[in-house]
Amino acid sequence: MPNKKQKILVGLSGGVDSAVALYLLKKEGYDVEAAYMKCFSETINIKGECPWKEDRLMAYRIAAQLDVPIQTLDFQKEYHEKVVDYIFDSYQKGLTPNPDILCNNEIKFKLFLEYARDNSFDKIATGHYAQVTEDKDGFHLLRGKDPNKDQSYFLAGLTQKQLSLAMFPIGHLEKTEVRKIATKAKLLNADRKDSQGICFIGKVDLKTFLQQKIKPKAGVIEDTEGNKLGDHQGVWYYTIGQRKGLDLAGGPWYVADKNIKENKIIVAKESAPELYKNLVQLTDLHWLGQERGLPLKAKAQIRYRQPAQEVKISSICLPGHSGAKQGETIESPCTHLAEFKEPQKGVAAGQVLAIYAPYLRASKTSREVEEDELIASGDIL
Repeated sequence: MPNKKQKILVGLSGGVDSAVALYLLKKEGYDVEAAYMKCFSETINIKGECPWKEDRLMAYRIAAQLDVPIQTLDFQKEYHEKVVDYIFDSYQKGLTPNPDILCNNEIKFKLFLEYARDNSFDKIATGHYAQVTEDKDGFHLLRGKDPNKDQSYFLAGLTQKQLSLAMFPIGHLEKTEVRKIATKAKLLNADRKDSQGICFIGKVDLKTFLQQKIKPKAGVIEDTEGNKLGDHQGVWYYTIGQRKGLDLAGGPWYVADKNIKENKIIVAKESAPELYKNLVQLTDLHWLGQERGLPLKAKAQIRYRQPAQEVKISSICLPGHSGAKQGETIESPCTHLAEFKEPQKGVAAGQVLAIYAPYLRASKTSREVEEDELIASGDIL
């Protein structure tokens, strides 16, 4: 039974998922309030297609319908500095960033959570399709019940503290069930379409978006044999594995590599080995809970909705080398490796590798059920 004295601040986006999350928490007896996070607008001189005015209006209508207090939290400055600038900087370096993960790390589960705690709320809640459970070892982040909507990947950077203060009221439901609840409750946005695109920016053509700050620069497109196949307007506008937008004859072609220094794109056919990797190097691993021993056999994914892939995570520490002073030894940092059982297509530096392991928890029938727990993550180098 919920602690009815618990005060929960629900992030209300205007979409049906967060609306149902709010509805369920109030129905269960929690003391709930809502907040709309305003993070992106064209006043920052970066254009997107975020219908924030329509979203906020719907969020306020839902709050009024459910008789719940609501407010707007202005995170525009922080969002621009932490997320938008990160997108531009990463692409300019030739990386493929995941702004949704950073958005959760820096905005929803940092600024929003800090605001809630500073204003006497016990926890925050969002409409993410993910689940949190607690046992003697701490808090565990599990996949959402709906495999087509599971959003645990986007929460790969969360900490134990953040998990302990977060609620995901619809994580145990499938999308069809969420729609049915919204329809039965006659929520005003029951039939509203799901949002798409970058977190708080919306659906936008990536090349057009990047060109607002990264100016075009003509370069060549070559195959893996060095033959020129065409031209492009900037290596920064493309990512490894990309097929659309190349406009090359004899395709389909895929981006297999990028040479930032020479502003050159290398393409290959889908069957070409240059497009696949078995072994990828990672940054230091971020453990969501207790650190596991390495090497570790697990499952992992490098992008949202990718089927989980079998992988072995290991750590390699290079031997120390002589320093400037006689007799001094400087230890080289360790690096982590992910070795996939099957070659992975379109692996790009900057992507986030999310690592999952089996987790057993008791079901309503008292029998243990195995679920996927997100245990760690790392950026691909």
